Amino acid sequence: MAVFAISDLHLSTANAQKSMDVFGQRWSMYTERLEKNWRALVRENDTVIIPGDISWELSLEGAAADFHFIDRLPGKKIISKGNHDFWWSTVKKMIAFFERESISSISLLHNNAYEVEDFIIAGTRGWYQPETQGP
Repeated sequence: MAVFAISDLHLSTANAQKSMDVFGQRWSMYTERLEKNWRALVRENDTVIIPGDISWELSLEGAAADFHFIDRLPGKKIISKGNHDFWWSTVKKMIAFFERESISSISLLHNNAYEVEDFIIAGTRGWYQPETQGP
């Protein structure tokens, strides 16, 4: 079993208007290349951490096609919120949404932790210390 991490997928599987192709030719068919390479490397008993910027969609329902795409890929996935994940809702709503959509290989990392292999994958909001105020 292996642990992988990949971020900034910026999927738009149901909305061609939000394609990453606008960022140049090197992004052409990136979703197909992502799937091909994922399937070449990741096995069903592996874990893939996806720490944000998963879908360009604005709503959870709008992102359904992107979640189904991820769910069909091999491995267990642990996702967390990125700064472009405007679809992110409450954990309770997202769990209910995944259940309704029969999305079973994706877990949410939000103020919790998972034990994977010899690793602890933890997620919480970052905070500034009083003595280091500011970005």
